[in-house]
Amino acid sequence: MIAYEDLKLVNASFETEFHKQFSDFLSKGWYILGNQVKEFETNFAEYNKAKNCIGVANGLDALILSLKSCNFKKGDEVIVPSNTYIATILAVLHCELTPVLLEPDMGTYNIDPSKIEEKITPRTKAMLIVHLYGKCCDMDPIMTIKKKHDLVLIEDCAQAHGAKYKGQIAGTFGEYGAFSFYPTKNLGALGDAGAVVCESEENAVVLRQLRNYGSERKYYNERIGYNSRLDELQAAFLNIKLQVLDTINEHKRKLAGLYLQHLKKDFILPVVNESFFDIYHIFNIRHPKRDELKAYLLKNEIGTEIHYPVPPHKQKAMGGINWGNQTFPISEEIHSTTLSLPCSYGHKEADVFKVIEVLNKF
Repeated sequence: MIAYEDLKLVNASFETEFHKQFSDFLSKGWYILGNQVKEFETNFAEYNKAKNCIGVANGLDALILSLKSCNFKKGDEVIVPSNTYIATILAVLHCELTPVLLEPDMGTYNIDPSKIEEKITPRTKAMLIVHLYGKCCDMDPIMTIKKKHDLVLIEDCAQAHGAKYKGQIAGTFGEYGAFSFYPTKNLGALGDAGAVVCESEENAVVLRQLRNYGSERKYYNERIGYNSRLDELQAAFLNIKLQVLDTINEHKRKLAGLYLQHLKKDFILPVVNESFFDIYHIFNIRHPKRDELKAYLLKNEIGTEIHYPVPPHKQKAMGGINWGNQTFPISEEIHSTTLSLPCSYGHKEADVFKVIEVLNKF
């Protein structure tokens, strides 16, 4: 069986270092916001060529705290892609803001810059863009719109650790870059973890306060905050894996290249463009008989995933939101046809060639 993802296999090469770090962690007896968190924040900021990194509990909190630090008013509008994972929209709702859904580009699955301005109103305060599957959004037109309309730009980089657009790394275009280190990510922890990168020292101070009960100095609270701190032990594991993130990304790019080169044209494959350095957190294809294809692969002992089966506007949790007369046919088509193939750090080229062989017989 070729599993879609085997995290034990993915992390096997790090086990010796993990055990060593865990022993060190136990011996020091400092479990919250210690040196490992500080070291990871320094290292991850440096990796992203950013001035600041603030470790938080998870990727959703990274988005929520970024929005909270902006001091928007209740009901202010935030433009969000309509085909994102629901966490992006949940962050907007938790901050009592209004999500304005925008259809993606059918080729890249990222937000379509040509449609952004038609959604901007006097209440629009921010764009929350998502670098989906490990491909950066088309940033030049997005930055032009940001400047023209004086909008805050928050980047959801949960799937884009190390992805680049014209040489610039994801998360460094806007005011905030929000990251998740959920275990399946290219840079994955062994539990929940997240971070925000930003250039502004003032924003960094606010984020550090917000993640820790509104306090930077113990028992002195500057604002109404949260308990959303990057765990010291997860930071220790992330420090180990960050050293080989580029190697992980290159491995996944190599596997993706095999799919791109050898899969027959019956499948809709990811778009490749020299301006984009894709890191393939997810390697997705599309096919009109997606469910039949998924069952066929499983019968042939190949695991797959669907990212994601239900578009956000169709989720039960979103039933109370009035989307007006809007429809989202592009999102619905993507969600009904997309299929994610095995493409992890734990897979070998032989695994991918086997998947290709089976796929091409469908």
